[in-house]
Amino acid sequence: MTQVDFHFNTPDKLAYGCRLLRKVFNGGLGAVVVCADAAQHAEFDRLLWSFSELDFIPHVDALDALAAETRVLLTVATPDSVCRDVLVNLGRAVPDGFSRFDRLVELVGADDADREAARERWRFYRDRGYEIRNHDVARG
Repeated sequence: MTQVDFHFNTPDKLAYGCRLLRKVFNGGLGAVVVCADAAQHAEFDRLLWSFSELDFIPHVDALDALAAETRVLLTVATPDSVCRDVLVNLGRAVPDGFSRFDRLVELVGADDADREAARERWRFYRDRGYEIRNHDVARG
């Protein structure tokens, strides 16, 4: 069963997501990142190129021709055929196909709307019997 982790109180979800992906990638794992919309997808793609002068995380869109050869994929909606070790959700909805992944990481910002959407996702996973772990980013 998919392990669900909520990382909440993230002051900047996209910057935190870059650091999380660096850890996943350096650990030899693959990830799919679900973005809320095309604008967030473009911004996260840009940040992955620039967040660190010392690190590069090869990534492409999940529908790109190189997706099968790339460990980190970005998408707005998870294609049915795509699966990696970790699914990272930057959006506010339960990502489609999350149960195909070993681990789901839900990134939650500090604003009220993001927190309320996260509470609904938390209840969704809990009501279906998923084990949920919480990580307060503000506490380190």
